[in-house]
Amino acid sequence: MTTSLPTSLTHLSLTQAREGLSKKEFSAVDLTTAHLDMMAEKRQLNAFITETPDLALEQAAASDARLAAGAAGILEGLPIAIKDLFCTKGVRTTAGSKMLDRFIPPYESTVTQNLWDAGAVMLGKVNMDEFAMGSSNTNSAYGPVINPWRRSDAPAKDLVPGGSSGGSVAAVAAHMALAATASDTGGSIRQPAAFCGLVGIKPTYGLCSRRGMVAFASSLDQAGPVTRTVRDAALMTQAMAGYDPWDSTSLNIEVPDFLGNITSHIQKVRIGLPKEYRQNLSTEMNALLEQGIDWLTAAGATVHEVSLPTTPYALPTYYVIAPAEASSNLARYDGLRYGLRVPGESLDEMYGNTRREGFGPEVRRRILIGTYVLSAGYYDAYYLKAQKIRTLIARDFDQVFQEVDVLLTPTTPTEAFPIDEKPIDPVTMYLNDIFTVTVNLAALPGISVPVGLSKTGLPLGLQLIGPKLSEQRLFNTALALEEAARFEDQVKALQKG
Repeated sequence: MTTSLPTSLTHLSLTQAREGLSKKEFSAVDLTTAHLDMMAEKRQLNAFITETPDLALEQAAASDARLAAGAAGILEGLPIAIKDLFCTKGVRTTAGSKMLDRFIPPYESTVTQNLWDAGAVMLGKVNMDEFAMGSSNTNSAYGPVINPWRRSDAPAKDLVPGGSSGGSVAAVAAHMALAATASDTGGSIRQPAAFCGLVGIKPTYGLCSRRGMVAFASSLDQAGPVTRTVRDAALMTQAMAGYDPWDSTSLNIEVPDFLGNITSHIQKVRIGLPKEYRQNLSTEMNALLEQGIDWLTAAGATVHEVSLPTTPYALPTYYVIAPAEASSNLARYDGLRYGLRVPGESLDEMYGNTRREGFGPEVRRRILIGTYVLSAGYYDAYYLKAQKIRTLIARDFDQVFQEVDVLLTPTTPTEAFPIDEKPIDPVTMYLNDIFTVTVNLAALPGISVPVGLSKTGLPLGLQLIGPKLSEQRLFNTALALEEAARFEDQVKALQKG
């Protein structure tokens, strides 16, 4: 689909920029320079931990040469941001933690290597909750990320961008990058995307390699993109995905042409509405869900109420399994092999000093929870029981997907909240992931699409969930939702009003 190009290069979508480069309307260096300038202008959002302007311009110049030679990759010359848990060879990778403040990886993650092979340009590494643990991006050792959106009734208040991929969404929403990589362990792509008016997809577990991603919870972590449009998300996912023999959980399948096959024709697609996801919804979120139903019905889909009876157990199950895996994964940060080392008079004291200074409060909390549920006497009562419930949650989805093709749910229970009003109680903060964690527990794909604005003028998103490897169906249904919602028109109308 050909569209007219906005005046500002930083306000292009990924696919629009790709089209402009192919038509030689501007160069990759022009495009990259414009985004570097925007990064400098909006540093107060604290979206980037490490900026790489020299590398970006070098990559952009190489892209211009390949474009001129007719050897362009699918992301040739397109400037993007990288979440700071993807290892980038020769470029600092911190995972938002003091523990890795000076870590320079000697190798490239598979996902980022796939992006460079496709011709993408790296603007820098973006901020995140420490080791991807959080729903607000206030847990970073490098300070909180600020959401570029503002409430209409309190424009002076700084809002959270969501987490843990807060830097990724802030960079894209503030037009500092065309797109960004992110990661999703329990909703860390979809929740911040909803808070910032972006599209975010968590692919099927194993579609994108985990090699070179700093691990949080290995059976739940999955890489994915945040973008401005559904078409952009399809293009980014296509570039990021692929079989990796270095990752034992990588799926050995051919990656489809998601963008080339995308269509908003969804006649006879069966949409399921889990009744458990509608319980205790706010009036505003329920109205948004009803509007989504109307849009999809008008597009030719049929809507059916379904039940996922284990849904109430998903959040406690997640917060047993994820900390357990985190406590195991983070045991490697001991001050001996790499990362921070704080001396002590004995080996044990050095361990304790290093981990006390290197880890922030939320990371320490989850390590303690994980160690507890894995300890003798509690393993059967907590961890083993959580794994059994996880199996039941996956079984619920398998049964429902025999009746329907896609599920429609809210992405988050609320709009973005002010940084200075974030819940002090960690359990209240964990409830932000109530609609998203089931997708990770069942290894399914899920996508969040911005479809409306709250009464205070902030973005609200709806989530689509599909069976394993149903990304193309999700992109198609999401495109139909995006075209019906016309989110950008809603934003323009609000700005004019």
